[in-house]
Amino acid sequence: QVQLVESGGGLVQAGGSLRLSCATSGRTFSSYTMGWFRQAPGKEREFVAAISGSGNTTYYQGSVKGRFTISRDNAKNTVYLQMNSLKPEDTAVYYCAADKFAVQVTKPHVYDYWGQGAQVTVSS
Repeated sequence: QVQLVESGGGLVQAGGSLRLSCATSGRTFSSYTMGWFRQAPGKEREFVAAISGSGNTTYYQGSVKGRFTISRDNAKNTVYLQMNSLKPEDTAVYYCAADKFAVQVTKPHVYDYWGQGAQVTVSS
């Protein structure tokens, strides 16, 4: 069992930055692919970014590429999402997710473990 706890959400003006953290339990963190997803009111949950267990491979949704950076610290069992140049359309609840065998990393259904979510609100 893996428990995920997000932190770092909040309210920021357009153009600002936030860093989300996702702390995990368990002793095999480095074997999990980690993903960040987001869900805005009335919309489906969508992929934002993912990172392989080693941290050597990253994936991004097109609209966040160049603005967001996913990273991980396996010694701290934590994955991060640095969000720069935020836009109002980035407003959503952001979730981190973990899976040991994720192949289609952009698909929510492949992830077995989810955090409770962190609200990010970007004002114009």
